Parts: sequence; C-alpha cells; structure tokens
Amino acid sequence: MPNKYPQKKGWSLPKQNYKLHNWPQYNQALRQRGSIEFWVSDEAIEKWYEINRVYDGTGTPKKFTDFSIIVCHEIRQVYKLSLRQCEGFINSIFDLMKVPIVCPDYSCLSKRLSLLNINSPRYKKESHHKNSNSISAMTIDSSGLQRFGRDEWHQEKYSISAQRSWRKLHVAVDDEHIIHACILTDRFVSDDQAIDPLLDQIDMDAAHVLADGSYDKNPVYNKLSTHFSTAEIIIPPDSDAVYSHLNHVQRNRNLQEIKTFGRMNWQRVRGYGKRNYAELCIQRYKRILGNKLHARQFSRQKNEAMIGCSILNKMTQGGMPQSYKFA
Repeated sequence: MPNKYPQKKGWSLPKQNYKLHNWPQYNQALRQRGSIEFWVSDEAIEKWYEINRVYDGTGTPKKFTDFSIIVCHEIRQVYKLSLRQCEGFINSIFDLMKVPIVCPDYSCLSKRLSLLNINSPRYKKESHHKNSNSISAMTIDSSGLQRFGRDEWHQEKYSISAQRSWRKLHVAVDDEHIIHACILTDRFVSDDQAIDPLLDQIDMDAAHVLADGSYDKNPVYNKLSTHFSTAEIIIPPDSDAVYSHLNHVQRNRNLQEIKTFGRMNWQRVRGYGKRNYAELCIQRYKRILGNKLHARQFSRQKNEAMIGCSILNKMTQGGMPQSYKFA
C-alpha cells in the first residue's frame, strides 16, 4: 500500500526484502499441511452417524451427521478432490485405519452441503485470543471467486461477459490471521451491504477496525461503532469528501487529520497498513484452496466458502511466518 504513493510520483523504490524469525517452525508447518496422516478419535466415530433416526413416513431420515459432512468437505477442499474421488479417498483411509465408519456417498455430500447450518468459520475459538474477549485489530475486505465452469476460454468462445462468472467473498480477519466472519454474495452486492452479516458472526470486541475506501459511508461507521463500542475506525475517505455535521464523528476526525497532516502521514500514524491482513487472507484462500468454486448452486457455494475459511483458520494455528524487513 505505501508504495502506491511513490509510484504515482514517478519515484523508483527497490523491492522490499524480508527474512523470517521462525523459518524452521514455519517450514515444518508447511510440510504438515500436505500430510495425509489421519487420526480418528472415538468421539469422532460416535458423532459420525445419526443416533436417533425417526421413520415418520416423510422419507429416509439422515444417516450421517452434519459433522461427518463437514469433515469430508474439509478433506475434499484441502486435497482438491472431486466428489467421487473424495469418497474413494476417504473410504481407503478408513479401510487402512480399520475404523467402523464409511464416507457418505458423493450424491449425499453434494446435496447435504446446502443444508449445513454453519453460522461462522470454525476453529477461531482455538486462536491465541481464547483467553481474551478482545483483539487488537479487525480488518474487512472482499474479493471475487470464480464460479464453476466459467473460465476464460468459455467466456471468449461464447462471448459471455467475465463479470457474470464471479461471486464475492467478504471476510473479517484479525491481526493474528484468524477469520472471524465470512459471507459469499452475488457480485452485485456492494461491500457496505455485507457489513451486517459479517458483524453478526463476530462475538469479540476490537480496538481498531480497518477497511478500504469502499466502506467510507456513514451507515458503515454507525454499524461499526455500535458493534465495537470503543474501537477506532480507520477508513480512508474519498478525495472529494468534506467535513459535515451529518457525518459520523470518527469520519470527520479522519477527514480533519488528512487535511492537516496529509493522507500518507495519516495512514502511517493510524496504522492503516494493518489492512494488509485482510488482503493476505484473500491471497491465502486463492493460493491454498484455489480461486474457483467447485459447487454449482449458490446455497452450496456459500457453505463451501465458509468451510474454506475454517480450513485456513486451522492451518493458521499450525504455524505462520514471523517476518522482518532488512536492507
């Protein structure tokens, strides 16, 4: 972000170089992400099948629990498997382990994905904030994920607009890379319209809330200040924004500080660079899990994105790089 200003001025800056404090630990964590070593606890086996199946004449009751469906889809996304390959892969693992459970059928995995009731990303309770009710910084951002079957060749051959083939992933990430909230919307939904569903998933307070200029609206300030009562809201206002008594107090403060000290100094003092946590989260999602959605229906795509963010939370707890800049 800070390099954008010198580039506009025509200044040439060398690429910044970084080293890691914890390279051995992070290197081992990267190896563990590709490990196929499985451990199935007795509790997981007990939770695999529905215990009380009621036959009331409305159809066959569920055989597999939501827990088993979520676990199978987590494995599917990590190893980038299709549904049938996922079924065969998991069954072969269970056969080698000689556990008395089987993977749900591929059609069951597909249909049950849309019925999962996942309200927020999993594994965030196991973060470093588990002994605290507040976090230092919360960053909000969004990006596009490509829909299934809509690649560049398809768009060019059939003259289909590229804008039709995207869904929009909105995330809220803390300063320890834990994803506290995410939602998948249509591409026509603006960033400020996704604030309410994101805030409903966050159950912790934050000292700082950061977002880019697309969230610079008074309703967004009001919602953020209501949810995070003591948080400092850091959103860069538009270049043509003006001080007004109708604005939120913190929006007027940002405008006044930028006018007095300049935009770059305001970003430096207020720590606006922490917004990179959200951009890094989007980058990790696309690099680790891919920039395409596998599911076809929108309801299934929503839960697929939620499971994907849960996977990133689990990988984050396995180890993250601690870098520092050197000349």
